[in-house]
Amino acid sequence: MGRTLGVFLLLVHAKERFNVFDAAEQRARGSGSDDVRVFVSARQQHGRQKHNHNMLSDTRAGEQPSRAGSAREENRICYSCGVRKIHSSAWRLAILSAVLQVLIFPLPNLYWLSWIAVVPLLIALRRAQAPETLQVDAPMRLAPASPWQGFLLAYACGIFWYLGTCYWVFDTMHKYGGLAIPVALVVLVVACMYMGLYHGMFGLLLALMAGKASQRRALVLAPFLWVVLELARTRISAFPWELLGYAQTDNPALTRLATLTGVYGLSFEIMLVNSVFAAAFLVTKERRKWLLAAASAAAIILQAGQWLSPPPVPADRTALLVQPNIPVQEGWTTDYFQGTLRDLTWISLHPPGAKDAQRFDLIVWPESPSPFFLNDSSFREVVAALARQSRTWLLVGAIGVDSASTSSRQRSEVFNSAGLISPEGELTARYDKTHLVPFGEYIPFKRFLPFMDMLTDQIGNFAWGHSREPLDAGGQPLGVFICYESIFPDEVRQYAQRGAEVIINLTNDGWYGDSGAWKQHLQMTQMRAIENQRWLLVGTNTGMTVSVDPYGRIVAATGRKFRTALAAPYGLLSSTTFYTRHGDWFAYLCAIISVGAIGARFLFRTRIPQS
Repeated sequence: MGRTLGVFLLLVHAKERFNVFDAAEQRARGSGSDDVRVFVSARQQHGRQKHNHNMLSDTRAGEQPSRAGSAREENRICYSCGVRKIHSSAWRLAILSAVLQVLIFPLPNLYWLSWIAVVPLLIALRRAQAPETLQVDAPMRLAPASPWQGFLLAYACGIFWYLGTCYWVFDTMHKYGGLAIPVALVVLVVACMYMGLYHGMFGLLLALMAGKASQRRALVLAPFLWVVLELARTRISAFPWELLGYAQTDNPALTRLATLTGVYGLSFEIMLVNSVFAAAFLVTKERRKWLLAAASAAAIILQAGQWLSPPPVPADRTALLVQPNIPVQEGWTTDYFQGTLRDLTWISLHPPGAKDAQRFDLIVWPESPSPFFLNDSSFREVVAALARQSRTWLLVGAIGVDSASTSSRQRSEVFNSAGLISPEGELTARYDKTHLVPFGEYIPFKRFLPFMDMLTDQIGNFAWGHSREPLDAGGQPLGVFICYESIFPDEVRQYAQRGAEVIINLTNDGWYGDSGAWKQHLQMTQMRAIENQRWLLVGTNTGMTVSVDPYGRIVAATGRKFRTALAAPYGLLSSTTFYTRHGDWFAYLCAIISVGAIGARFLFRTRIPQS
């Protein structure tokens, strides 16, 4: 009898903590079972006894605090940060979302997963912790995350996403930055922790704006907030690597939207479908099947646009894109320097697969890790002779130098440049890179971080260019941008806005080795052709060297990691898209809506009176 009573009291305690008897009580109210009624009556009597006992305990506690009370207070302090209150399933969902976001970009390139990649994170933010109130006659449903919990969940997701996508930072810093393995690993982790803050801010703002009551508000605002944080990554951190919309670069029907909104509109659309999928798992089972059907239909229809190929775009010109495949090395000798120039000249005059006496409208040498200086007479003589012999305009990636007497800053400056050589052998124009790679081509806050010089020991320390005007190659307005500049949509569109009729990216992706970074970079560069409806020529040192049409389709390409040249078709286009003319208007509109939603959340929120 005593053992039975002990089990009974244990079960009653379990009910009060975990709601395990709600169903039994419900059946007792509607059934005629005397045994169940007796059980419930006994339980209620025990509850009254416990209430009296608690009142007596509270009276005694006023006179002498108990050790149990002190322990509870310590636990309350421990849990105040909210970290340990986050349910383990929420952590698992956040990490799952990070993995899916890694898989949708190259090299895995499982782009069709983009429609569900953020769903686990959204569910985690709305089902993050045990509820604070007792739930009667229902299984326990997790409550939404607090702002701090939302930040932590999304921050963890962001860190793992950057680790999985930008892992190549480690190899670049170790091999070419001259850093020891532990230091390079620390640089990678710190970079991921910093960039993960944008994911964290997404979680914080979503939890803050939606509160704990409104699932609808959270899911409606999610696409707007996501775009705002992508804009912040572009404008503040200057590292908008693989924004969500890039996952659909090879979808020519869907990317028509980018001509209006830029890549941000694609990110918004992908997040919108993710929000509907997330809603299906947050509503009741009766409504779930309809939301799942709607979200699945939208994802299938939008993804099917990948197989709706537009007609070919006419190309009436051909450029020769030379792929030098020059290794990154130190200690260039005179013989190696001259031998390299002889090889590049030969392949420019006798490209593989070219017809005899074929003339090109443009010859392009890309950015490369070579000591080619535009003010070096030996280099200038070689490229001038090539231009005269081929009777072709030559665009060559090289290092530009301004002496103290010609520099506006009254000191010598070195630039990452592209020089334009006329068919007569004259240097007619020079473009200087305007957006440098932090810790790769310059050191931010160098006055305060003198020890960071070692990071650019192998790469360079360049000055900033100041102009994005097209270069005129005999009636061909060329919009030239170098390497990393191609990931900034608002900057590249300025070349087309100012009259460039073909855009050219000169890049050295050899720094990335055999990682997926070269393919990620190419994917983002293709989007610039789509946004501005321009032919795009991508000249690379190690490959892939490609020609891209205004729909973002690769129409000609080389292999990687060998010296060759590509006959790249292209055409000149003068019309401008809405995005070319108006830039990131859509992203700023999302920012205005988000700010308005935040203001409305605090200005008009209703206060629930406490009983």
